[in-house]
Order: sequence, then structure tokens, then C-alpha cells
Amino acid sequence: MKVKVQTIDGAKASGKGDIELNDEVFGVEPRADILHRVVTWQLEKRRGTARGARERSDVARTGKKFGRQKGGGTARHGDRRAPIFVGGGKAHGPRVRDFNPSLNKKVRALGLKMALSAKARDGQLIVMENLDLSESKTKVLKDHLGKLGFGRTALVIDGDALNIGFALASSNLREINLLPAVGANVYDILKHETLVLTRAAVEKLEARFNG
Repeated sequence: MKVKVQTIDGAKASGKGDIELNDEVFGVEPRADILHRVVTWQLEKRRGTARGARERSDVARTGKKFGRQKGGGTARHGDRRAPIFVGGGKAHGPRVRDFNPSLNKKVRALGLKMALSAKARDGQLIVMENLDLSESKTKVLKDHLGKLGFGRTALVIDGDALNIGFALASSNLREINLLPAVGANVYDILKHETLVLTRAAVEKLEARFNG
């Protein structure tokens, strides 16, 4: 699959032409069930483990009956671990729920390939030569956005390291998110309308699957 390589000002990269995308990475037929499994796995991995409260059986207090069953003029209690007492167990407190789902690495890799392929198939993939700006200012970047066709929201993926100038210019733009190639994931790709890859990002992603 051939895709036009653009520059940051929206023009075709001179002398660079098109880039040939690997069909094994960008030409996989998407499957909704695989994408759903990977997205569900990602979101569950983000959930923190709830801290459980100490209930009546977990509190270290004496189990001796501290008063008579009758004749004391108070309610009947068996020990001081009852929730009604200070220092007693928590009644109906939060339980420990450990969200640690598992998903086969091959399924996760296949899901990422399908997410990339879905963007390429639907025409929502843009390949940039690089992210170099003349000035690292939000106004300069916003002037180029109309020519680039990023859409309402765009996920920009760079190579090993992020372009500092572009990161500074886009930090105030809610519609643009920036990630290094190692951080590419199914949820963020599908969440954004447009996927923007630099040439370095394409090389890193293809090497990631072919390595």
C-alpha cells in the first residue's frame, strides 16, 4: 500500500514521494471481536486494585463476651469486634477486587495491526516526513492544521523520541495527542479520528512486528 508523505506545511515532501507500507502491518482485515478484546484488556489493566476494609473477622480484638446477656440495661453483644464499636470491623466495607486480566501476546499484536489497518483502509492515516516546525508555537501549528487535514481529533505518533518543538506547540491543543512509537496502542488509535505517523514511526512499527 502506497501513501503520500506530507510535510508539516501540508505539501507533498519534495524528493520523497510516496512510502510503501507493509501489508502485513497496515493491510490486515480488521475484526471487531479482536479489537474489542484488546480494548477491553487495555481498559481493565488501567483500573487500580481497590483496598479492602477490615471486617469483623479481620480485626484483632478479644472475642470474650464483655458483659452479661441480660440485666445490663444495654444491647446484647458478644465481643468488641462488632461494627458498632470504635475499633471494630467495618460493616459491608469494600472488598479487594484485583483487575489483572490476561491476553495472549499474539492477540494483542494482531489487534494493533488491525487498528493500524483500519485507519489506512478508511483513509484516516496521514504519513508525515517529520514534525519539525519553524517555531515551537501553538499559533504556527494551528496555521498548518487546516492544510494537514487532521480532523477533529488526531493521534500523532513519532519515532523513538518525541519532537520537542511539536510537543510544545501541541500541548495546548486538546484535539491533538502525541505518543512515541513504543506507546502505540489500540485504544488510543481507535479513539481518535485521524492517525498521523511520521516516517520514523512507520519504520519503528514495521520493525516491531517483523523483528
